[in-house]
Amino acid sequence: MNIAANVGPALALEVADAESIAELRHQAEGCTRCDLYRNATQIVFGEGLGKAEIVLVGEQPGDQEDLAGRPFVGPAGRLLDRCLEEAGIERRRCYVTNAVKHFKFTPRGKRRLHSKPNAGEIRRCAWWLGAELNIIKPKLVVALGATALYALLGPKAKLTPERGHILYPANHPPVLVTIHPSYLLRIRDEEDRRRQRRDFVSDLHKAAEFRPR
Repeated sequence: MNIAANVGPALALEVADAESIAELRHQAEGCTRCDLYRNATQIVFGEGLGKAEIVLVGEQPGDQEDLAGRPFVGPAGRLLDRCLEEAGIERRRCYVTNAVKHFKFTPRGKRRLHSKPNAGEIRRCAWWLGAELNIIKPKLVVALGATALYALLGPKAKLTPERGHILYPANHPPVLVTIHPSYLLRIRDEEDRRRQRRDFVSDLHKAAEFRPR
């Protein structure tokens, strides 16, 4: 395990004030903290146990999540479910959310293509992510991909060197660093895809075995 003495949380110093996830979700329904709400169908808030031991943080909702109003229900979400099961983690016992709560996309005819959120959008949405973590108080947060890692630990934390490590930021829950499952869907080489999938399940298995210090 790696101790992250040189990284600090990127989460906003001020976060939303709520006593429960239900109350927080209600507050977020009218969020206009950045411009992404203008084109998204709806906000896609986190879901799961209000006192989950593990919180999974992704990047942002995709097209299917934007339409359904639920996180990780598209192809990447279905892959995540299978990998969690292989690692011995029940998704229903976790809390699943995203660093950014509105779908950012570029129109291509009738299609809506994923567009990466920028630093300002991530920081503004930390108002909600920080509040989610304050309410749930998980024993471990799993950063799924670079955007989630940036939202949690700031620009000094890098995905590739920290992947598979558990970082210990001051005054925040430990953070396990791994890839976003959508990365696996983009790998064309079958052998590489199988290897990366095994590594991803191995990372998630560390979350299943994690015990707080």
